[in-house]
Order: sequence, then C-alpha cells, then structure tokens
Amino acid sequence: MRDVVEIGLGKTAQRGYHLDDIAIVPSRRTRDVDDVSTGWQLDAYQFGIPCVGHPSDATMSPASAVKLGQLGGLGVLNVEGLWTRYENPSKVLEELGGLDEDARATKRLQEVYAEPIRPDLITERVRELRDGGGTVAVRVSPQHTLALAPVILDAGVDILVIQGTIVSAEHVSTTDEPLNLKEFIADLDLPVIVGGCTDYKTALHLMRTGAAGVIVGIGGDEWSTTESVLGIRVPMATAIADAAAARRDYLDETGGRYVHLIADGDIRTSGDIAKALGCGADAVMLGEPLSLCEEAPAGGSWWHSAASHPSLPRGAFETAGEPLGSMERLLFGPADEPDGQLNLFGGLRRAMAKCGYRDLKEFQKVGLVLDR
Repeated sequence: MRDVVEIGLGKTAQRGYHLDDIAIVPSRRTRDVDDVSTGWQLDAYQFGIPCVGHPSDATMSPASAVKLGQLGGLGVLNVEGLWTRYENPSKVLEELGGLDEDARATKRLQEVYAEPIRPDLITERVRELRDGGGTVAVRVSPQHTLALAPVILDAGVDILVIQGTIVSAEHVSTTDEPLNLKEFIADLDLPVIVGGCTDYKTALHLMRTGAAGVIVGIGGDEWSTTESVLGIRVPMATAIADAAAARRDYLDETGGRYVHLIADGDIRTSGDIAKALGCGADAVMLGEPLSLCEEAPAGGSWWHSAASHPSLPRGAFETAGEPLGSMERLLFGPADEPDGQLNLFGGLRRAMAKCGYRDLKEFQKVGLVLDR
C-alpha cells in the first residue's frame, strides 16, 4: 500500500522517494566483474550499455550521436534543434558555449531557436547518422509529430522518440488535432519510445499505445526549472518503481509483451545509474553528464530541450566548464576522481558484480534500503 500523508483537512499526498533517498543492498553473493553484462536490447536493436543520449543540442550532434552509438549506447538527435534549423550551427553553438548564466542566456536561446525548422536538413542529418553506422534515432515533440513524421520516416530512421516534458496517451484539445499515439504507432513498422511520464497509470496507458519504450521522468536536474515554472517535481525512485509495476501488469495483460523503461532525471553519477536500474529501469537517459565530454558540441555548456521554449522556458543555462575527458573515458574510465562522474558504466558493472548479478534483468531485482 502506498504511503499516503494527510497534508491538511480533506487533502492527502502520496509520499515519493528520490534516488538520493535510497541505496542498494548487496546480496549474499558477489561476482567477478568480467562476468557481468551491461547489454540490453530494444526491439531488434542491441546495445552494449544502457545509455540513451538526451536529445539536447548541448550534447547530441550527428557526430556525438554516432560516437555514443560506437561506444555501445543510443544517441538521439533532436529534429527540432539547431542541427535542423541551420546549415552549419557550429558558430551558434560556439557562441552559446561562451554565454554567461544570466537572463541574456535564455533570451539568446529563444532567439537562435526561432529560426524555422528545415525539412531538407532533417533528411540531411538523418543521412549523416546513417552514414556513421549504428542505430539511427531522432526525437520529436508530441506537438510537432504529425507535421514532421512524414519527413522523418521518409529519411529512414530506426527508432523514433516522441518526447515532451509530460506525455499522455490521451491529449485533449478543442483547438488543434491531438496526436492519437495508439493510432500513430499502429501505422508504423519501427519501434517508438514515448515519454516522459511520472506515475503508474500514465505509464500503463503509454504502454497500451504499442510503444516499445517509455521514458520515465522529465529530465529533472539542478538546472531544470520545471518545478519553479509548473510546480512539477518527480521523485525518480518512486516514479521508476511505479512504471516497473505498470510494465509487470502490462506483461500479464498482453501475455508477454515487454516494454522498456528509460529513466530521465536526477542521474549524474554511476551510483545514480545503478540505483535507477535497481528500481526497475532498463536504461538511463544522460544529459548533463555527457556535456562534460570533449565531444559535446556546445563545449561544456548545458541546457535542456525545453530551455529555449519561446514563451515558457523550463531550464536554466549552465556555462561551459572544463571537460572531464573523452566520451569513452566518461563512460568507461579510467577515473582519477572518486565522485562517480567518470567511468559511469564501469561503476555500474562494479555495482552489479558487488551484488552478485550477471545482467541487467537480474539486477532489477536487487534489494534497496531507504536511508533518508
């Protein structure tokens, strides 16, 4: 039974827990780290590490998305980003990388994203991803899916990511034609990832649309302002566990159809990754951590996809810091600092080994303790 607290006469709130509130409990068995696998599979596509690149222009260019794919993850390019608005956005990204953390930074983001999206550049960027080899994945917002999907699909992607701050299976509108996710996905012959969601019911409804994967969370980190703007804050440990319960019920409901969960929010270190997977996620979506690698197109600056919204931005701008190293070093080490920001998936492998689990599916059963 979920812990429900009375916050006033006639009003209750469910108690939720963040990843910082929980810790992993080792089992009676340990395992050699070389015997541990961090591989996972989405539909027909296999990946060496449970890492999905957050589709921010600060981290995902065609080149960095290809690089992440070569290293075993899944890079996702935003087809509503700078790479589909500018023939060569390098100068814009260089300028953004030199901005300060002030109101001018947000205004400048809004200005550069006011440039219209060019369908020919969508086709060109998908071609660049395809030429790089590996799995081709792009992100589109729910609001622009119907308009941009024909161009995206004609360009030839492997995985389509429909991502917004909050995505529901039933969007109601009296002014615009809403996106019917179930009908849209049913007409496609490629896997679709949708999200984010924050609770059991929404996760279950999104699974019933036929999605191959569901994003849990809203990408919340210290630079997200979704709570300040919308009042929404997601306790990620609870959100992932609730979505995992929805997946289990959907598995029974369909007689065996498994939907993958991708955790997006409050994930900065290898320990955070391990705890997210221990709560039931199949993979994590990394944003700000990838901005710290040398391949990041914005030179170390970071902003969320929603930070450039023309009327209601929901993300502060982080100025560029010194890169921690190459993307490969960020993901696989070696680390020379003990804070968990380097060797992210080496840390995950070590956590799995310390707890005696050989693969990610087993590791989802790891014991957890509430220690806050």
